Amino acid sequence: MWKKEEAKSQGVAESSPALPTASPAMSSAAAREGSTTLPISGRASACISQGIRIKGEVTGSEDLFIDGHFEGKLNLTNGSLTVGPNGEVKADIFAREVIVRGRVDGKIVGREKIQLWSTGNVAGDLQTERLAIEDGAVLRGRVEIETGKPIDKRFGASAGSGKTGTVSIGSGSAVDQ
Repeated sequence: MWKKEEAKSQGVAESSPALPTASPAMSSAAAREGSTTLPISGRASACISQGIRIKGEVTGSEDLFIDGHFEGKLNLTNGSLTVGPNGEVKADIFAREVIVRGRVDGKIVGREKIQLWSTGNVAGDLQTERLAIEDGAVLRGRVEIETGKPIDKRFGASAGSGKTGTVSIGSGSAVDQ
């Protein structure tokens, strides 16, 4: 009888410190963030970390950071999407701003801007008002820069009048069409 109570008290003692272990896990994420030379994303409201795989549809208006695997559709109406250096996304993306540091396969619509960092790799069409591509980034697809008119949320259909430029990128060169 005495041994059972001792085992129970030990089990309780072991399970109660399990709650504070979330804090060290969070500090390890902060340590990872500090150890990388590239900032993770200080303003992201939500994070899909490296060990997470998601298939489906994500919609919202907050900022999102993806450093894991995502497959499906992403729609962040007023939010910013950052694909981290370990992130792999196979999805059509619609967001206010898109930053790619990992790999994206699919169409990207960034209402305000799209940034491709040197570690970024995109296979798909881009549609945005502003585009920044660092040396070393890989882009396979079409780029459509639209200024002065809103971009429709249905991926590609646009309304209004303004300047539109389409640039095809292939074999490391840009050619106006």
